[in-house]
Amino acid sequence: MNDGIKKKVDEDWKTQMETEKKTAQDSNEPYHKPTFSIFISSLSMQAMIALGSLENPVTKKTESNTAQARFLIDTLEIIKEKTKGNLVDDEEKLLEESLFNLRLMYVKAKEKEK
Repeated sequence: MNDGIKKKVDEDWKTQMETEKKTAQDSNEPYHKPTFSIFISSLSMQAMIALGSLENPVTKKTESNTAQARFLIDTLEIIKEKTKGNLVDDEEKLLEESLFNLRLMYVKAKEKEK
């Protein structure tokens, strides 16, 4: 990628984010800064939806897609391996507990498919 284009895109991104943050503050709307915990929770909820443990907010149905759930669980495992030694205790605990619970739900969902 051309370094000039990359720099312009990066600067445009920063400018846009600052504008959105200021607009939210000016209108008294909350500005939700993403965190690692929110990211992990989001992926975990997607996996729970795929496992049929939560209602799909789009279809308003409880549906099971174990292949999608497996992909999300594997993604969380990759994140765990790549962030090893770089997480605070609460983040590490959230990731460990999420993986444990999702794996348990996955095994139960696969047993139901038999």
